[in-house]
Amino acid sequence: MEERTNMSAQAAALDFARRTAPLWESTLGADLLGVYLIGSLAHGGFSARYSDIDIAVITEKGVPAHILDCVRGEAAALSPEWSAKLSVFWADRRFDVGRFPPLDRIDYLDHARTLTERESARPVRPSLDEIRQYLAGTPLANWMESARRFASAAMLEPKDSKAYLRAHLYPARFCYSWLTGRMGSNDEAVAFLARTPPAGLDIALITRALECRRSNADPDALFAARTRLRSQIDACASLLDREVAAD
Repeated sequence: MEERTNMSAQAAALDFARRTAPLWESTLGADLLGVYLIGSLAHGGFSARYSDIDIAVITEKGVPAHILDCVRGEAAALSPEWSAKLSVFWADRRFDVGRFPPLDRIDYLDHARTLTERESARPVRPSLDEIRQYLAGTPLANWMESARRFASAAMLEPKDSKAYLRAHLYPARFCYSWLTGRMGSNDEAVAFLARTPPAGLDIALITRALECRRSNADPDALFAARTRLRSQIDACASLLDREVAAD
């Protein structure tokens, strides 16, 4: 039942994404090089409740803020529901400017699905060192802050359900990308770590979070395990320290 729900939602999300492509074409004109799906609609694991619609927009010179606002407004007219989930990654043809972090460039290179394309622009593939430098910075710091906040929370507000579930799943994504330099789905990351679990990481807890995501359930059943997020932080930090020391 949950799988059919996710599949029907994925079909609707794909239809919405395809209908946004002409908006970019009409707004950017000849400056547009291509529009692509990335994220879970491209690499798999789409959740009707928890997934965003990630779109990559590549242009000659980048995408000005007023253009982003304009297309977002037109996308909202197509579907208020799906436009609220729209997340836009963008870059110029050399990937010198824009919003396109290293891991999302990996996703674009390995999994992008074309919505419209005039010319293919490919960035230099980020190295494993570049991926690790990125992961060890703001993404890790933000997750640690969120995980610590949830670990000490007295209750789980409904508005925090997505962020709380992400706090449990992020260690799998972090460790997978840290060890492989790749970007994959939550399912792929959890399966990989089940075969090669980093020391101290609670894979069973992450698997429970993944099952919650697959079934689009509330993460309330995981709230009693919130304090274990502290040991997940320690496991990720230990992995980082071991790999840095080895280098």
